[in-house]
Amino acid sequence: MRRPTARAYTAPAAALAALLTALPAARADSTDSADSADGAAAAATVIEKVPYAMDSSNQAAWWTPVATYKGRGQYTYFAFNEPGSTAATHRPAIARRDPDGLWSRLPLLNSDGQQAEFPDDNGHNQPSMARDGSGRLHVFASMHANSWRYFRTEAPGTDVTDHAAELPDQGVGITYPVVTTAPNGDLYLAARTGSGADQRPGKLYHWDNAAARWSTVATFAGAPNRSVYPDDLTVDTTGRVHLLYEWAKAPATAFRHQLSYLRYDPATGTFTNSTGTPLTTPVTPTTSDVIQDLTTGEEWSTDNTYTGPAVQSAKLTLDGPTPKIAYRYRSADSNSNFHVYYAYPSNNTWTRKTVYTDGQTTPALGITWNPTDTKRIYYITPTGTNRIFAATQNPDGTWTPQPAAPGITTDRLAVRQNTDGKDVLYLPDTTHNTLYHGLR
Repeated sequence: MRRPTARAYTAPAAALAALLTALPAARADSTDSADSADGAAAAATVIEKVPYAMDSSNQAAWWTPVATYKGRGQYTYFAFNEPGSTAATHRPAIARRDPDGLWSRLPLLNSDGQQAEFPDDNGHNQPSMARDGSGRLHVFASMHANSWRYFRTEAPGTDVTDHAAELPDQGVGITYPVVTTAPNGDLYLAARTGSGADQRPGKLYHWDNAAARWSTVATFAGAPNRSVYPDDLTVDTTGRVHLLYEWAKAPATAFRHQLSYLRYDPATGTFTNSTGTPLTTPVTPTTSDVIQDLTTGEEWSTDNTYTGPAVQSAKLTLDGPTPKIAYRYRSADSNSNFHVYYAYPSNNTWTRKTVYTDGQTTPALGITWNPTDTKRIYYITPTGTNRIFAATQNPDGTWTPQPAAPGITTDRLAVRQNTDGKDVLYLPDTTHNTLYHGLR
């Protein structure tokens, strides 16, 4: 049955005015030879409080918790953790925003009809979601080397119920599920599988929307003594799947290395690197298309007090068929700070550019690309009145950050571009148990 709706939160006039902030935005080149912007246009972020309580565990960097759909208007779906029955638990749900601004809440239900509840585990037990071509909502929630926790609607407007038994690899520990919708309405899911101490590979799964079933595409990455950390995936207009992932010393660590890219073509069943060269899967750190390789002093370590060079979080978008990457990297000379970088393939290698190096950043990023409008990299600083920034590219290839949500003390984010070319911002403020919706 449909859940009751709630009217959108409305800020007082003075507060709302403070949240409507005009920001400059770079305009993309018609060609990408210099990978720079050729003009500027006005942009604004409109911030709205989601009218449901959020649990403080609702924080991650790898997740894909936003889905959008264009029907008679733009629909937005936020998967998030609600407070649980105790301080150490949470209950996953979906907040849906209709085109008229009305919000409705869709709890994730177990087979007994009760809302699912799971232990808190920051950085792991957070939801990812997507909407398929038939309007079914798919949510992967709260898995840190757990068996599948997967919920789905049977049709638009129905309850979101447990369908974990329908997935392959039953009983295998799943972590970091990231999911996206293909242009034909199918879904692709990447996740780390297994809980062994020797290695934890990455797998790619496919939802056939017409047949309404999941299958395994391949183990796309894996190697002895290494763990795979999926960051993001997206599908281009030809149906090719673009994957972004990191490597770490097994079994697990907060600090990773060798940020890598991989492309899968369902039409041929082949995996390739960014130049189109076929690769045998599972790829290894040696055979991966590495975007950010090891630098001086960088070590493979499972010590979570490790202070050397490392990667921590990355996101992916496309300029046509070309991947564009935003990532955080801590170099030997960064004063222990994770800075923000941008990378794209050029002349059979990866070109890397500096976005932000003025201080520490929080492990959360977003990147969007609209060739006729703007390209933006979103990141967060841990302190200050303005913490969320959108960096836009200048004609000389440098990046200029501007506040993207003044006054909002969020500590994580996710970004999804809707079919109108607008950036939808998912902004959790875990200090105040509040989730914000931004549109820019």
